[in-house]
Amino acid sequence: MQYFALFALVAVASAAVLPVAYKQVEYADAPAEYQFNYEVHDDHTGDIKSQQEQRHGDNVVGQYTLIDADGYRRVVDYTADEHNGFNAVVRREPLGQKVVKAVLPVAKVAVPVAKVYSAPIAKVAIPSYHY
Repeated sequence: MQYFALFALVAVASAAVLPVAYKQVEYADAPAEYQFNYEVHDDHTGDIKSQQEQRHGDNVVGQYTLIDADGYRRVVDYTADEHNGFNAVVRREPLGQKVVKAVLPVAKVAVPVAKVYSAPIAKVAIPSYHY
């Protein structure tokens, strides 16, 4: 018990003497500025989409598009700012005569099915203890 008390006393005294490292990082107060865009058009998988966005300070303006499974193009125009939050306007546009392959056709091939057998279940007696 005496050793524990001595160890605790030394630990507290050491902690009071050790310097504490502290570093404060200053960041510039410049507003956030960026803009980006991308497009994907993969005829093999039917993945067709795009997005563009730009930000100036707390104001974000953007649009993204994608092709829905029913063949319509979904267009989402959105804005976000500190006062109004996130707002989106969604519209759907028919693609006309152009048919988009949403799912690739599956080849009809006869595949043999393996027979599966289950292992026998072992019955184990659980000993009961009477106290």
